[in-house]
Amino acid sequence: MSQGLAAEPRRPLVAIVGNPNAGKTTLFNALTGSHQKVGNYPGVTVEKVSGRLKLGDQIVDCTDLPGLYSLNPVSEDERVAVQVISGAAQSEPMPDLIVCVVDAGNLERNLFLFTQLADAGHPLLVALTMVDRIEKDGLKLNLSKLKTRLGVDVVPLVGHKERGLDDLRTAIQRNLESPKRPNVDFNASGLLPEIVAELQNRLSRAAVDMTEAEVRSTLLFSEGKSPAILEGYPDIARAFDDARRRVTEATEPKAQVANRYEWTAGVAKEALTQVSQRERAKSLTDRIDVIVTHRVFGLAIFIGLMYLVFQSIYSFAQPLMDLIQGAFDKLGSAIAPALASNEALQSFVVNGVIRGVGSMLVFLPQILILFFFVSFLEGSGYLARAAFLMDRLLGWCGLNGRAFIPLLSSYACAIPGIMSARVMPDPKARLATILVAPLMSCSARLPVYLLLIGAVIEPRYGPFWAGFALFAMHLLGLAVAVPVVWFINRKMLKGKRLPFLLELPPYQWPKWRDVWLAMYNRGKVFVKVAGTTIVVMSAIIWACSFFPRSPASEALYTAQIKAASPNLPDNEVHALLEERLLENSYLGRFGHFLEPAFRPAGFDWRITTSILCAFPARETVVPSLGIIFNLGADAEKDKGKLQGALLDAKWPDGRPLFDLWTSIGFMVFFALCCQCFSTLATIRRETNSIKWPIFAFTYMTVLAYIGAVLVYQFGKLFPV
Repeated sequence: MSQGLAAEPRRPLVAIVGNPNAGKTTLFNALTGSHQKVGNYPGVTVEKVSGRLKLGDQIVDCTDLPGLYSLNPVSEDERVAVQVISGAAQSEPMPDLIVCVVDAGNLERNLFLFTQLADAGHPLLVALTMVDRIEKDGLKLNLSKLKTRLGVDVVPLVGHKERGLDDLRTAIQRNLESPKRPNVDFNASGLLPEIVAELQNRLSRAAVDMTEAEVRSTLLFSEGKSPAILEGYPDIARAFDDARRRVTEATEPKAQVANRYEWTAGVAKEALTQVSQRERAKSLTDRIDVIVTHRVFGLAIFIGLMYLVFQSIYSFAQPLMDLIQGAFDKLGSAIAPALASNEALQSFVVNGVIRGVGSMLVFLPQILILFFFVSFLEGSGYLARAAFLMDRLLGWCGLNGRAFIPLLSSYACAIPGIMSARVMPDPKARLATILVAPLMSCSARLPVYLLLIGAVIEPRYGPFWAGFALFAMHLLGLAVAVPVVWFINRKMLKGKRLPFLLELPPYQWPKWRDVWLAMYNRGKVFVKVAGTTIVVMSAIIWACSFFPRSPASEALYTAQIKAASPNLPDNEVHALLEERLLENSYLGRFGHFLEPAFRPAGFDWRITTSILCAFPARETVVPSLGIIFNLGADAEKDKGKLQGALLDAKWPDGRPLFDLWTSIGFMVFFALCCQCFSTLATIRRETNSIKWPIFAFTYMTVLAYIGAVLVYQFGKLFPV
């Protein structure tokens, strides 16, 4: 009889902790490389980034916690970080070692978090980042004094140049074997060590397993809550409550903060000395910020940079797009003859699956270019300035610069943008941000813009206006979001604007590893969607557009076409037959039923049908257009390319279906409509209410419809 396998021992857990913009994520990426995975903490939607770190023959788990300034959280992501640090997170053990990332140029401010971690008794190792910055500022670091004052190992680093990484790996391995805990009391009363010893004595007598670090964390940072392990020990729980009261009464909270900053200022003064006594000139970062953060020039630079980004997306990716399109065309042409004996199967594989997936993957180069620029600007330090600029704009509608982070994230996908609204400390401001985040033009809308711009605008007006149109579509969501959030915040929620504090990092060249990892991870998500959701939806859309179909109906439609036009060549008869079959399919009938409602926007039953197909997920609109407009395409015309099929589409009176104003109205509809069930489900989960996703879906759909109608009706006054 075989014996059960022993449980695999838990790998050591190292947590990367630090202030925002201290270089924490750059360090995490350098340590873990591509061995990363992104998910959510159990029970909440705060992003969890973890990876594997190899130390010689040993593999340890590593997690990058959300940035925080102290262990007294003010937002949900900070609360989750504190729970992980204290061991109170669901399904997450207490870290065996905390790597506290400290910006060498901001020692006094960054070390405040270190004092709290030290108070809690955690095993600590300090990673000192941006040491090259203090050298440029004319300062000299006394590393031995800093180590002595902190009582732990300190490893100087230059993250974007990977200086000191090997020393840090060695220090992590050494501290996992022999942990170091700072023995410093930052409380004026000096009671903390004595109280911790008393409680540990009681716990030991009751055989309750709590480490000194857990006891300290419970006393200092548990917000008055006793740990679950004490549920069966009411006497000890009351002792903890009494001890917490004694510590609080001994030193007032304001005095505790003052004591800590007095200590950190003393450490910074001892560890850093000015090499030259002459007055230091303004740094390059300071000189750049005079212009970049200017009320007028800064906003103009921001708009110019965003325009450059979207112009580049449109211009640079075309050769790669042509290669991908050609590959899928050849694949479809190669497979079609082998399935010629079964028309339905051939149509499903070629028109449904291959063309459906190919019509999305062709836009992968633009997605990668978009995230290249976003990651580059973030790594350079510019996006923090953009948040500062946006604080002035968003302040008008009752939000502050913190909302820029969720709104920027929503340009990739509304789901992580909505989740990241947890950085908002005020629940009303958070709700207002959640409700407008889907207005930002996510990457799923990008293929729609590129398809119509490439078909209608670029051939007639050139690449400059094509790039401008792409930029305008991305700016539209933000422009509409500002008055919408003003109305929601001021008239519905009655919220008030909160102050905005932000530490601006120095300008630097981004770390290319971070840029490529961001591109890889986002591209992988996009391909995964194309390989799962789009395949399923393409199959459903194809089936609805192919059936009902029978030899009798085909013969009837063929006879009617030949009777109306006896001299038509066979290939045109076949094209008209496919159009007739599509029009009478389940999909076509439904589109005809709803066409009158969308005619004021210039949409016929085919455009209306593609809009309806996109409501589960807007990624499916391009595949649905491919299926609807390419089923009857002649083999000699563009090899089934979708843009050519759109240009060939006509109204019954012979007018082009996709003229300039219809195309712009179609893009406006997709820019403003909430066509994503996953986004609505996320709003439901984040707000814990069904009324808010219903509200978001309703107001965005109404805005989209009104916008499309206004564009088309206005455009009719200026025929082109």
